[in-house]
Amino acid sequence: MNVDEPTEELPYAGEEFWQSTHEWLARRRESGAVCPMTARRGIPSYLVSGYEQARELLNDPRVSKDSTDVARVIAAKVGQDVQGPDFGTLLTRHMLNSDPPDHTRLRKLVNKAFTARTVARLRPRIQEIADSLLDEMARHEQVDLVQAFAEPLPITVICELLGVRIEDRGEFTAWSHLLLSFAADEEAQAAAAGEMQSYLQQLVESKRAEPAEDLLSDLVHASDEGDSLDGDELISMAFLLLIAGHETTVNLIANATFALLRAPDQAEKLRADPSLMPGAVEEFLRFDGPINFATLRYTVKEVEADGVTIPTDEFLNISLLAANRDPEKFPDPDTLDVTRPPGGHLAFGHGIHYCVGAPLARLEAEIALGSLLKRFPELSLAVPAEDIVYRPSSLVHGVLALPVRTKAA
Repeated sequence: MNVDEPTEELPYAGEEFWQSTHEWLARRRESGAVCPMTARRGIPSYLVSGYEQARELLNDPRVSKDSTDVARVIAAKVGQDVQGPDFGTLLTRHMLNSDPPDHTRLRKLVNKAFTARTVARLRPRIQEIADSLLDEMARHEQVDLVQAFAEPLPITVICELLGVRIEDRGEFTAWSHLLLSFAADEEAQAAAAGEMQSYLQQLVESKRAEPAEDLLSDLVHASDEGDSLDGDELISMAFLLLIAGHETTVNLIANATFALLRAPDQAEKLRADPSLMPGAVEEFLRFDGPINFATLRYTVKEVEADGVTIPTDEFLNISLLAANRDPEKFPDPDTLDVTRPPGGHLAFGHGIHYCVGAPLARLEAEIALGSLLKRFPELSLAVPAEDIVYRPSSLVHGVLALPVRTKAA
């Protein structure tokens, strides 16, 4: 089948899309695992919602992530330049927006910081942070779990890992939310990007002048020894690690908690047998992962997927959420089962762009959720489940707030 014209516009800015994402995606998948659509700003693209198709396209060399060529592809598709928010170099020079050999060179620098063995050494500190946050939660009968726990834990960890002052974490959170939200206007997003870029520029220079024992100092030092990382690449790498290093885990912890509060029998299984937690984290990633659409990709050669021929220079919206609930891959996909055999999900992507921080995210989630369940056996939602509001974004998938009671009412 060769489909030439997009047939429906993705409701990126519509409440139905982010409030009922799974249902919306399931309806589209019924029409085909690969469907032509019109994305934001009227740009034609293809929605990929099937598991096998998503897995193949995420690792297909005919699909590119080179951000330097995106403007040309957009202009070719719509016949004119489409202006979006001006993010400067922040979103254009890091490894997530590059192809080999640039991607290979950039990723090599950070791989050693996120190996399972290296990350395991962080366990005592992550546990210490989690316990401190839970101590503060215990002082209150009701809290917003996002602000009290899910957000401060990973931002504290990534700031310490990179060597960023912890008192600056509030600014990073605000910038991150603006940059990833559809609700924010483009002027506000551009301003946030400029502020963050200026901050990171100063941070890089401070690490160059006075290096410390942290990852960002290591990256600056590596570039000074001829690695060829320039100033823009250093700023972009810092941006990527800070944003991706906490956003994914914030939403993983919050989404998992929300899922358990709606399925108390599953929470009881984990309390009864804490050894189930590592496998349960994989189920949380599959069931309601922290990323909706994978980051921007486009074809550099013609590709066929699910019988659909996708021409050159077409954008792909690959939904990790939809792939992880594809009934062709996962039996009873809409049911949370913490004893489900782990593995196979695409929550962290697939192929060369597989999330470099996956080991850290898994460890943080395992510690956070295990400690939360143990500390608060009577934890419950403080509002009806239908009142929970999701973030207005096509990239991240998570709740804006999660009001909970720490004790039975």
